[in-house]
Amino acid sequence: MAVKVRAFLGFWYDFVVGDDWRVAAGVVVALGATWLVSRSGAAAWWVVPVAVAILLPVSLWRATHRR
Repeated sequence: MAVKVRAFLGFWYDFVVGDDWRVAAGVVVALGATWLVSRSGAAAWWVVPVAVAILLPVSLWRATHRR
């Protein structure tokens, strides 16, 4: 039973975090920021697209400039 649970959690870790934990952390921060903005009563639809517009080029730059 413990082996199956460990394999299940390992799959989700690899799926969510993947190769770059910074992107996963950025997505979590973006979702939290979306929640905070929505709680203030303002439109929050723009937070995640802005985060993607920032995270994607940074991630691609880091992947292409590894030593």
